[in-house]
This record gives sequence, structure tokens and C-alpha cells, in this order.
Amino acid sequence: MIEILVIFLCCAGMLLFFGGMIGILRLPDAYTRLHMAGMLDTLGLLVLLLGLVLYGFLHAPMSLLVQFKILLLWGFVLVTSPTATHAMVDAGVRAGLTPWVQADVKRRRK
Repeated sequence: MIEILVIFLCCAGMLLFFGGMIGILRLPDAYTRLHMAGMLDTLGLLVLLLGLVLYGFLHAPMSLLVQFKILLLWGFVLVTSPTATHAMVDAGVRAGLTPWVQADVKRRRK
């Protein structure tokens, strides 16, 4: 039963990464792309690493240190990913990058 949960978590994590990739390709401007990438990559990594931790508990019960390191890795990404995303958005604002608005699409269609 736990193996099914591990498979589900790993597949869900990969699906979230795939959704982030699609968002980067489909969204109209840099700000929305960064938002999509920052949110889905962090969440996808959480779900994927939780699946790996559960897999480690099932198949290598003596390696608690490895599971702890995996959780520390996720904590590090949880702190650094939003910080890096914020820094990139701030650089875009300072460079004068304007956000996308719905009126831009209406002007292009006319």
C-alpha cells in the first residue's frame, strides 16, 4: 500500500514539474512565467522528495540520515527558490520590464 503512495507522490511531483514547464512556455510575460516556475517547481520538489523519503523508509530503514538530508535539501530549496524568484522580479522592475495586461491582447487583435 505504501509503495502505491510512493509511486503516486513521485508521479505527482513530476507532473507538477511538467506543469511548470508548460507554464513557462505558454504564459505571456516574464513575471507570470517566474510565478509559475517558482510555485510549481517548489511544490513539485516537495512532493517528489516526500516520495523519496517514504521509499527510503521502506527499503533502507537504517538510512535515517539520508532521509533527514533529503528533508534538509527541501528546506533549503523552500527558502532559496522564493528568494531567487523575488530577486529576478526585482531586477525586471528595475530594468523597466512592464507586466502584461489584458489590454495588450485587445490592441494586437485590432
